[in-house]
Amino acid sequence: MGDRHSWTAAPATAQRARSVLAAAWSCAVTAEGGREEFIGVHTVAEDGRVLLHLPDDSVLTTAAICAPRGEPSAVLEFADVAPVPVRNRIRSRLWMAGWFAPEDDHLTFHPTRAVLREAGGAVVVDLDEYAAAEPDPLALAEAQLLTHLADSHPDAVERLTRLVEPDCLHGAVRVQPLAVDRHGLTLRIERVRGHGDVRLPFHRPADDVGQLTERMHILLTQASGASCPRALQRQRTESEG
Repeated sequence: MGDRHSWTAAPATAQRARSVLAAAWSCAVTAEGGREEFIGVHTVAEDGRVLLHLPDDSVLTTAAICAPRGEPSAVLEFADVAPVPVRNRIRSRLWMAGWFAPEDDHLTFHPTRAVLREAGGAVVVDLDEYAAAEPDPLALAEAQLLTHLADSHPDAVERLTRLVEPDCLHGAVRVQPLAVDRHGLTLRIERVRGHGDVRLPFHRPADDVGQLTERMHILLTQASGASCPRALQRQRTESEG
């Protein structure tokens, strides 16, 4: 496939963690008072501190107000869920251990440790790098971008499989867009048993949706010049039969 896939950069661990936080709508908090799950109550400060806007009668709020500084210790969990229906939709989980401090109308969470678990395993996030990182510029638009691609342009998704090594498509029964960031698009290849992911890197990073559109057009142009994988040819022939 030539040198068009020589760009292999991906977001750094700290940026991936910040992207999970930026896009997540819910979080689970485990503290001395037990475990509580919240939806739509957290925001993220510029330095990565998590701000929880909880009801006054929350057990967690009461515990934070009454506890000495640095307590209660707690663990926050955020799940990164694929916006397109695929097998194993949880793409990653972010755990943050630390302590709360009541401030005005919210609780501020000060992390002392962060761990990001993805398909390849768990990685400890450097807190200095985390504080300095920014979310991927496409993080907030990713869900809409991927659902539009899957629902309105399935032909484009199929065309992009021409850029995938044939061995990766052996036994494939469905291919769906799994993730996109400024560095590339990831496809989920589902088989009768199991699945795998393949990343299609852009020739250079995309800093906004406009640039992403241009990067996708280039990938599709490259795909148009490639042959259709035999595995998908057989699959399409069998389904038509």
